[in-house]
Amino acid sequence: MYQARRQRLRERCAAAGDAAAVVSRPANIRYLTGTAPERAALLLGVHDPAADVLLCAVAPGARPEEGRPDEALRLQLLDGPGADPAVAAATLALRQDRRPVAVEEHDLTVARHRAMASAAPGIALTDLGGAVEQLRYVKDEEEISCLRIAAEITDQALGELLESILVGRTERHLALELERRLIDHGADGPAFASSVGTGPNAGLARHQPTDRRVEEGDFLTVSLGAVYRGYRCAIGRTFVIGTTPADWQVELYDLVFAAQRAGREALTPGAACRDVDRAARQVLTGAGYTEGLAPVTGHGVGLENVEDPQIAPAAMGKLDARVPVTVEPGVHLPGRGGVRIDDTLVVRPEADGGPELLTITTKELLAL
Repeated sequence: MYQARRQRLRERCAAAGDAAAVVSRPANIRYLTGTAPERAALLLGVHDPAADVLLCAVAPGARPEEGRPDEALRLQLLDGPGADPAVAAATLALRQDRRPVAVEEHDLTVARHRAMASAAPGIALTDLGGAVEQLRYVKDEEEISCLRIAAEITDQALGELLESILVGRTERHLALELERRLIDHGADGPAFASSVGTGPNAGLARHQPTDRRVEEGDFLTVSLGAVYRGYRCAIGRTFVIGTTPADWQVELYDLVFAAQRAGREALTPGAACRDVDRAARQVLTGAGYTEGLAPVTGHGVGLENVEDPQIAPAAMGKLDARVPVTVEPGVHLPGRGGVRIDDTLVVRPEADGGPELLTITTKELLAL
């Protein structure tokens, strides 16, 4: 699988006239090699697959979350503790007389790019651009299987939390417990810092948990995700604590749920990303909520928390089958709280049943 991925990149580089490529972005390295150890770079030989080398400071495999490297790939450890793997890769390309060399300029600092040019004088450094990210855009079924397991772990962790006593506990404590439960159920770790918001903090995007305690009558919003074999998912849910929801809470929840459903139903191969955003956003704006809406309704997920595509008003491009995305509209009312509902789905054609919902925790407005 990894050899096939590297071959697709090789073909792109050959078409551009490059003799080698240095991949430095960690998610791209993992996609092409199966591992992403700290301080690593991949040297890809465009005309000679046997020349592929993963240069790293420490041999991968010591930590399970790093993944295991493709056995067909040659490893080379860096000489010193301060050595830069991208610079070492450029030096190796010079020794092998491979020129020009494509590099990921969007991942490199100016200083690192200059150091590579200095270490390999006479080798032209061209821009690889987002070639690897473009290969990663559509997932294969092995990747989707990893996302599916990450979603199952996330659902399990959230489901167990909902069965515990919540009143009186702090946002920070609940967030830490969620992350512990993710690990307990087999996650490599949390995909991102878990967010718990109660009362006036509920519904805030990317809310950092505080020491505010959960009170009866609060909205409670939770956002979390697991990493499994490098692949990340996200889920967001909103609940009411300890009592029958107030009328305004039911009304707001039903509105956000309708927006989220409209966005999910718009996920079809060939759909414009901006049209998916519009489908969800117009439900909220049509009800008079125009201030404070998130700039995006969703985004791609995979080896990184946020990947292409962006589901936003000005987003370019269209969806393809087997592209995993989030749909996560929300409304926050200052001083009162709000609602967020977030799912991870895979775009599928209608013939295959339409979008595949990976995160399946109920979206019913529960009173916990």
